[in-house]
Amino acid sequence: MEQKTTKAVIYGVNDRPPLQETLFAAVQHLLAIFVAIITPPLIIAKALRMDLATTGFLVSMALFVSGVATFIQCRKFGPVGCGLLCVQGTSFSFIGPIIAIGQAGGLPLIFGACIAAAPVEMAVSYSFKYLRRIITPLVSGIVVMLIGLSLVKAGVMACGGGDLAAADFGSPRNLIVAATVLASVIALNCSNNKYVRMSSIILGVVIGYVLALCMGMVDFGSLNVGDVKSFYVPVPFKLGIDFNVSSIIAVALVYLVTAIEATGDVTANSMVSGEPVDGEVYVKRVSGGVFADGLNSLLAGIFSSFPNSIFAQNNGIIQLTGVASRYVGYFIAAMLVVLGLFPIVGIVFSLMPSPVLGGATLLMFGTVAAAGVRIVCSEKLDRKAVLVIAASLALGMGVELMPDILKQLPEGVRTIFSSGITTGGLTAILANTLFNRKRI
Repeated sequence: MEQKTTKAVIYGVNDRPPLQETLFAAVQHLLAIFVAIITPPLIIAKALRMDLATTGFLVSMALFVSGVATFIQCRKFGPVGCGLLCVQGTSFSFIGPIIAIGQAGGLPLIFGACIAAAPVEMAVSYSFKYLRRIITPLVSGIVVMLIGLSLVKAGVMACGGGDLAAADFGSPRNLIVAATVLASVIALNCSNNKYVRMSSIILGVVIGYVLALCMGMVDFGSLNVGDVKSFYVPVPFKLGIDFNVSSIIAVALVYLVTAIEATGDVTANSMVSGEPVDGEVYVKRVSGGVFADGLNSLLAGIFSSFPNSIFAQNNGIIQLTGVASRYVGYFIAAMLVVLGLFPIVGIVFSLMPSPVLGGATLLMFGTVAAAGVRIVCSEKLDRKAVLVIAASLALGMGVELMPDILKQLPEGVRTIFSSGITTGGLTAILANTLFNRKRI
């Protein structure tokens, strides 16, 4: 199906819009992705009780690596990259396993696992048609549901204040701020103005941040201006690196799922950009996009950040603006890199009170779970499929809700199965393969 540029697309993939229009489109994409990029490092840092300097550094590196990753996807170097206006950012999918690994071995073990497991996704880019017999839409939908449900738990925790042991956890003040942000995001999403809708999350964060400032919730006392550098020079392995097999296994499963997500995102991007969605050009784009997804996550680990994935929300912006030019991606990439190189950006968002972040992300995390439901419902839900769903959700959410069930097991086993995403995902793969073994 040869889909060349349609009337809805004003500037095609290889067109070069005027500078003013390019910048305008790039800023719209940036507003849509900024909060999504900085949220994973903020959640992980708070869960692992990182200090302000480390948290700020993680936020800055997330922005920097997202810029580099976006450039690689849009520019396309030989077989690496999709050559479309595909924006990459820090992935939500890895938060659960990363927190579990971090609690066992700290940041070096996290980065080591993310680096060592990244080749799994790169390999999938060449063998995806075979793995699809095992990683079916049912399996991937279940995993996406588990990702969303586990993230909702983190979002609610942030709404309460972020620290369950804190005296003010769940205080009216925290809940008022979180509710204000959530209500603002929902209200802005209902606006008739498409630009307001696209910026709803970052506008909600600004509203919540201002309210928190007025209520005295922003702790400037922890900020020592003299210690804040004026500029970051990204250094490989700055925060160390460590490896163990159980951590690598826990992350590898998530890479399989993000490979599936990347395939869907590249397909959707091709459709809204008026490009082919079958044939040789399409296959090469998908293969290059998935390979770059894995490579960029490997680069993220090297530069002390967390795995990246292609962001689906940017496809909606292409539809709204009619600008599909990959050259816009170069400007988005440059903006992200520049923001990541100035520490003050990371520090400002690291000072953001947890209820502001919780209110802003709660809707996003619920949307992730809803996307998983949609994927699952795309399959025929017969008796066997329902059994696969039931077993996967029961075991996956079981370890999320009652993590102490694993405390008597060896540390390596705990590291693999302490994440509901890993436990539920492995259950889904095994159960689905068992029930459908005659088809494989």
